[in-house]
Amino acid sequence: MANTKIEWTESVWNPVVGCSRVSRGCNHCYAERMARRLAAMAVAARERGDDPGRAANYGKALSRRGRWNGTITLDRGALEEPRSWRQPRIVFVNSMSDLFHKNVPLDFIKEMFAVMNKCAAHTFQVLTKRAERLAEVSSELQWTPNIWMGVSVEDEDTASRVDHLRITGSKTRFLSCEPLLGPLTKLDLTGIHWVIVGGESGPGARPMKEEWVQDIKKKCHAASVPFFFKQWGGVNKKKAGRALDGRVYGEMPALAASNPFL
Repeated sequence: MANTKIEWTESVWNPVVGCSRVSRGCNHCYAERMARRLAAMAVAARERGDDPGRAANYGKALSRRGRWNGTITLDRGALEEPRSWRQPRIVFVNSMSDLFHKNVPLDFIKEMFAVMNKCAAHTFQVLTKRAERLAEVSSELQWTPNIWMGVSVEDEDTASRVDHLRITGSKTRFLSCEPLLGPLTKLDLTGIHWVIVGGESGPGARPMKEEWVQDIKKKCHAASVPFFFKQWGGVNKKKAGRALDGRVYGEMPALAASNPFL
């Protein structure tokens, strides 16, 4: 577990490492960039004669070009970490992977859910681009109220992921429209409890139009769905900020509804 600067969560938990690109929202993957840095740290540690530790997993996950190669590492050393956390926290699950990647065994997904089921003091946010697999295995998972399930929706071509999310057993379902790469004019928020919107950041960041953001915000408010605007993005996301209409939107589902400890 590590604290994170991601605006809509508090900590990250990564029992799974590695991924592969599945849609154009992956083209400038922030986790892939971070994996390259961690892999370089592992190499430097070895050169010093030190144990690279868990950072070594990231070298396995990358191709020679520094891109995800589909190799998945299951970090069982991280699996039981939530049991040791004393204070309740909001946790982004697998920020460096996708729990529903085809190379993550279903048995391991069940093990992770078992840990989350038993750690009711924490709120776990799971996010996937593999919505079809999520829907396929949902009935085999135990959806305690502290597990929030989300899908990434970056444009109209990926909007069908929302339909797969809607049929899962999750009590709190959310959308991450980041990086938002196009309008979502037909977005249906039926059965959705939270929407995050953000522009792409970092090298090669693609632009996000304000009208796309405003349309999603309008849909959220009409449906009484909490709206969280994360960032405008760009090469310098700090400079661009996250103000919309002169204010910061940081709405979230009520934690108390899913977490009796908060």
